[in-house]
Amino acid sequence: MIYEFKSRATGSVVMLQPVAERLLEIIGKAPGPAGIVTVAQLPEAIRRLEAAVAAERAQPAASAAPQPSDDTQEGPDPAARISLTQRAWPLIEMMKAAAAAERDVTWGV
Repeated sequence: MIYEFKSRATGSVVMLQPVAERLLEIIGKAPGPAGIVTVAQLPEAIRRLEAAVAAERAQPAASAAPQPSDDTQEGPDPAARISLTQRAWPLIEMMKAAAAAERDVTWGV
């Protein structure tokens, strides 16, 4: 399933379900087929995402990058190496632009 985040202040941000739902949980929203982050909620949502990114960056690099196990010839799933920073950045930028323009951010599946 794909989530599409929209705001009248920016273009759309599209994410796969696991990533989108993780980010929604971080900002305190229940994952679902549709929802809204109101203008009043945007500053707290941005703060929570930025705090989660900062917490991930504070972790030692060894724990952030999974190592291949001895019983596999290939490395870890490439998607597992994509950091929260990389995944959250487009949504954070959208939320900042929406807050500046005083527009809500909505999502749909």
